[in-house]
Amino acid sequence: MPDVHSLVNDFLIKLKKRNIEGSQATAKLTAELLRSVISSQRVPYTNQAGALIDAVKAVGEQLIAANPIELAVGNIVRRVLHIIREEDLSLTTAAMAGLNMSTVSDDEDDDERDNHPVLSAAVVAAAAARSTLRPPSLQTLLEDMPDAAAVPHTSSSGGDSEEKTKSADKSSRSRKLKHDVIEAVNELIQDIGTCHEQIAEQAVEHIHQNEVILTLGSSKTVLEFLCAANEKKRSFRVFVAEGAPRYQGHLLAKELVARGLQTTLITDSAVFAMISRVNMVIVGAHAVMANGGVIAPVGLNMVALAAQRHAVPFVVLAGSHKLCPLYPHNPEVLLNELRSPSELLDFGEFSDCMDFGSGTASPLLHVVNPTFDYVPPKLVSLFITDTGGHNPSYMYRLIADYYSADDLVVQRRPAIGS
Repeated sequence: MPDVHSLVNDFLIKLKKRNIEGSQATAKLTAELLRSVISSQRVPYTNQAGALIDAVKAVGEQLIAANPIELAVGNIVRRVLHIIREEDLSLTTAAMAGLNMSTVSDDEDDDERDNHPVLSAAVVAAAAARSTLRPPSLQTLLEDMPDAAAVPHTSSSGGDSEEKTKSADKSSRSRKLKHDVIEAVNELIQDIGTCHEQIAEQAVEHIHQNEVILTLGSSKTVLEFLCAANEKKRSFRVFVAEGAPRYQGHLLAKELVARGLQTTLITDSAVFAMISRVNMVIVGAHAVMANGGVIAPVGLNMVALAAQRHAVPFVVLAGSHKLCPLYPHNPEVLLNELRSPSELLDFGEFSDCMDFGSGTASPLLHVVNPTFDYVPPKLVSLFITDTGGHNPSYMYRLIADYYSADDLVVQRRPAIGS
C-alpha cells in the first residue's frame, strides 16, 4: 500500500491536470485522502487536536493551491478541520464532566475538600468552547486540572500508581480522538456519496402534475431529481437548454429521454422566448457561497434573469459539500477560469483572423470562453440541499454549522521563532 505522501502527490497531480470530473467525486476523494492523513498521523500526549489540525492544514493548503477553482476541495478540508475541533470539544467536555463528578463524590466522603471548586456543566462547556479555537488546547487544560483538585499523595507507591493511570488516560484519549474523528469523516464520505439520493427524495414535494421545468446544461443532481419525480407518477415536461459551448445539455436530454421523461431541447438564446411557458427553473451549482450567491455553469445568470423577469421560481440543487463558507469578494475565492478557445471555433477556419497584426505583436481576434457564471442571491428562490429546502437568506446560518471561523483561511500556524 503506498504511503500517505505518495497518495497526496498522486492526488495533487490529478487536481492540477483536471483529471477528476465533478464536485462530488472531488469532494469524496478529498475526504478519503484526509482520512488517510489523519489515520497515519502520530499525535503527542498533549494538544492532540492541534497536531491533527496542523497535519490536515499542511495537506489542505497544497490541495487548494493545486486547483483553486474547485471550491469543493477547500470545503472538505474545512469540514474535516471542523470535525477535529468538534470531536476534541466533545471528548474534553465529557472528561471534565467526569472529573467534576469524581470531585463531588470525594467531597461527600471527605469534608476537608469542601474548599476545592466544583466546575458546573455550563462552565465546563464554556471553557471548552473557548479553548478549542486557540492554544493552549483543551487537552492541556484538562491535564492541568487534576493538579488543583488532586488528593494529597499518601505514599510514593500511590503517587506512582496515579502517574501510570494519568499516562494511560492520555494514551486512551489520543486513540479515542483519532477514532472519533475518523468515524466522523467516514460519515461525511457517506453523506457525500448519497447526497443525490437525499436531494431526489424531495422532488415530489416541488414538482407537480403537468408542469414545465427548465434547466440548462448537465447535472447529475438535476437528473436524479427529475427522474425521482417521474418515478412517483408525476407527468411533466422538461425544457433543456443545450449549454453551449460544451453542449452538456445534449447529454442530459438523452438521459432524460432514456428514462422516460418528455424532453424538449432548446438553444441557450431561446430561453427568454420559452420562459413564459415554464413553471419552474431547476438547476445545479458548482458552489454556493456564504451570502447565498451561486457559482454555476456559464449561461445560468441569463436564465435567472429571465426567470425573475417572468416571476418563475429559480431553484438551485446543491449537496452540502458545495456549501462554501467564503464570500465572492474574498481574495481566496477564484470565481472563474477560461477554457480553450477551440470549444468556440475551428482554428483552421479562423487562422487568418488569428494572425498577428502588422507591427502590433498581438492577434486581431480574441476569444473569451469563461467556465462559470455568478448568480446573485436575489435571483434565487430556493435552495434544496440534502438537509432540506432553504431560503437564500438562511444559507449563511446553514453554512456556519459546518465550519469553524478559524478555518476560513486554510493556513498552517508559523513555527515559533520563525
